[in-house]
Amino acid sequence: MTITKFALRGASALALGMAAFAAPSAVSVAIAQEAAPQTPQTVEGRIPVGEFVKQPNMKTVRISPDGNKLAYIAGRGGAEVLVVLDLRTMSEKPLVAANEVREAGDRTMQGFRWIGSDHVVATVISRENISGQVADFRRLVAYDIKTGEAIPQAWRDAGGDAGALRHIDHDTGKYLLQRDTTGVSTERWFKPEIVEVDVSTGRFKRVQRINPVVSSWSVDGSGEVRMGSNYDRDTGKIRLLYKGEGEDHVKTVYNDADETFTESLPAPQMFIPGTDDAYVISNHEGYDKVYRMNVPTMDITETVFETEGFDVQGLITDSKETKILGYRTFDGTMKTVYTDPNLKTVQGLMEEMFGENEGSIVDYTDDLSKVVVYGGGLSKLGGYYLFDTRTGDMKLLNWSNTALKDAPLNPVKAEWYTARDGTKIQAIVTYPRHRMGQKNLPVVVMPHGGPFGVTSYSNPSFFLWHQALAEQGYVVVEPNYRGSGGYGKDFVQLGREPGGYGKSMQDDLNDVLTFYGEKGVIDPNRACIMGWSYGGYAAARGAQRDGDVWQCAIAGAGVYDMALMNSWDRKNLGRFSEGFQATSDDPDGISAARNTDGNWAPILIVAAKRDARIPMEQAETLVSNLRRSGKVEGKDFRYVVQEQGTHNLPFDDVHIEWMEEAYAWLQKHNPAYIPSDGDTAPELIDFD
Repeated sequence: MTITKFALRGASALALGMAAFAAPSAVSVAIAQEAAPQTPQTVEGRIPVGEFVKQPNMKTVRISPDGNKLAYIAGRGGAEVLVVLDLRTMSEKPLVAANEVREAGDRTMQGFRWIGSDHVVATVISRENISGQVADFRRLVAYDIKTGEAIPQAWRDAGGDAGALRHIDHDTGKYLLQRDTTGVSTERWFKPEIVEVDVSTGRFKRVQRINPVVSSWSVDGSGEVRMGSNYDRDTGKIRLLYKGEGEDHVKTVYNDADETFTESLPAPQMFIPGTDDAYVISNHEGYDKVYRMNVPTMDITETVFETEGFDVQGLITDSKETKILGYRTFDGTMKTVYTDPNLKTVQGLMEEMFGENEGSIVDYTDDLSKVVVYGGGLSKLGGYYLFDTRTGDMKLLNWSNTALKDAPLNPVKAEWYTARDGTKIQAIVTYPRHRMGQKNLPVVVMPHGGPFGVTSYSNPSFFLWHQALAEQGYVVVEPNYRGSGGYGKDFVQLGREPGGYGKSMQDDLNDVLTFYGEKGVIDPNRACIMGWSYGGYAAARGAQRDGDVWQCAIAGAGVYDMALMNSWDRKNLGRFSEGFQATSDDPDGISAARNTDGNWAPILIVAAKRDARIPMEQAETLVSNLRRSGKVEGKDFRYVVQEQGTHNLPFDDVHIEWMEEAYAWLQKHNPAYIPSDGDTAPELIDFD
């Protein structure tokens, strides 16, 4: 483990800001007046595409309550492992494999939490084949850091799901767990109880019995059960049941469905202690804002926080969930706005040290004596640091990527363009660092998945596909096309209305070429479209509908036959969720697999055989119909089946294969460098 110490600038600001944390006997702050992080390395050659998608050394870093240990996900041998690092000895202890399950019989980890400072509790998924149906069972396992013992948590009489943490008391090592139980009847699975568990033994006692109309429970900051909820898969109705201060039973306060899929139900994000009020996020005024709401009446009483023209992304609370410390926001980049003065001071120092949007707080102890920071992410890659607020020490724990360290990234900007109907669209644009200022460059348009999510450019854990391709010489544009989240309810509705899905949403992708072509940034005749999940759908739809627009398409894990997908959703998610994809106006017309005749752009199709979200029949149907229409494999299309692939690409082998196949297809049909460009590709760096 590499350890590097940095001294901070702005010592006076630190001393003022940290004074509130220091107990009378605490070590006084001692920081050099002038110092800065090491100068980032210079990388002259091209970094290969596969280097950008390897599992990082550290991610999802969490510090123990006593500040002496870290737990995090680490890349080991191309897979993910949960690791604990002792900060006093800097020794690592791997605990459990953390990858997404691939097939029946797999056991893997979905998430983890500290409970006290001696136990890491992991959520373990077991994928089982039950009478031909694959089902996932969820359990908790506590790992005793001192003894190395793995302790099953409340497994006796547990049903399909026994893995939902609802409240933690770090001082006692006890916590509340929501779980299905077979102790009453197997016919009451999905009607959970709440039990109190002792993390050191796994023993438990019931504190909330099952309720026949409740499928999930919510708990306040004191550990009291306050709300139950239920979702009807067929009608789409969400029912909320609330138990007021001093009451014994829950009562229904809401029971309705959102036929548009665009309303955000104002369900409590944090119960306000000593009241029947809660902080909620709602878009009833057009954008997601934070409000104070009286829960029994569902009346909004106060606007607490908002960002003009964008949706608020979430609340940040203290560990006991009794106080708001800040908010997560979005304006093309995901940001954290701290309202807690001490966290605000630390964040300011990190941005002073690493640059705006470059230094971000990852986790911290309750007394803020130790803070985990990620330095990098916008202009350069980076690593995780441990900041001791009492001594001023800043230690580099590890680079996110050992080979790349703090290598420079290709410049990224959030920019606006205008679609053909006048709609303003924001896009995340990545410019190739080796070709800055050059005009008429090749472009890859990369629609995000979802489709009703959003692409942001400042997240140290996101897939670096845009960086991988910009490094090879392409401009990469990631449009937040209509229907994307983050821009208010009306913008989402534009993607859900008839003529949106597969039509005007698709036009938004084409209009990128018009806008940036007129600016001279890109050559519209050197454009390809690439995406995964919904992005895979959009890529295939582009190849089919606009074969004269795109030089090539690259589609991964996509939906290609809407009627088949709607049938699958109805069976697996319920009748109401069949309408989620918003394709009822013309499902056949917008299905690439049902329109394989005619002029297609050459398309690469990548399918993950163990994809739990998109069934293999989607890719198989598309490929079969392409062949039936006379398309030639190797020329008109290429089909790659990832035998060990899953929907979320958590393994290096399949992730690197995806990127290398994509780049090879681009080079074949839309090479980054051609003689008329006047420049040549920098030499490729060999990291082996």
